[in-house]
Amino acid sequence: MECLFCAVAAGEVEVPTVFADDEAVAFLDHRPLFPGHVLVVPRRHVPTLTDLRPEEVGPYFERVRRLTAAVERGMAAKGSFVATNSRVSQSVPHLHVHVVPRNPKDGLRGFFWPRTRYASPEEAAATAARIREALEQD
Repeated sequence: MECLFCAVAAGEVEVPTVFADDEAVAFLDHRPLFPGHVLVVPRRHVPTLTDLRPEEVGPYFERVRRLTAAVERGMAAKGSFVATNSRVSQSVPHLHVHVVPRNPKDGLRGFFWPRTRYASPEEAAATAARIREALEQD
């Protein structure tokens, strides 16, 4: 099955595009949380953030940064929500960052899933240690 976002990046699927260059394409989400909800995708097929080459990270996120500022200005938003999913809840298996304009009392509450707490400070410390250990394997 062909990747929908690769087809968008190649100009094979028409979408309301807000930005395009050699590295990335940004376009309006077809089911926005709020008007101005933009998806930023790399032109090269990259399934998830961890598949992005180290030398691509800076250029890609510079575009995400610029588009975040543009969405906030363009939509007269007080702020934004910037997020990405990797595999779970990723409707298209091509890296994409959501840039969503936000305003106080806009109805969006926290994340879209239930929040929890660690059972104890020890559990939190053990969790942090697992992530640090994984980072050292990088």
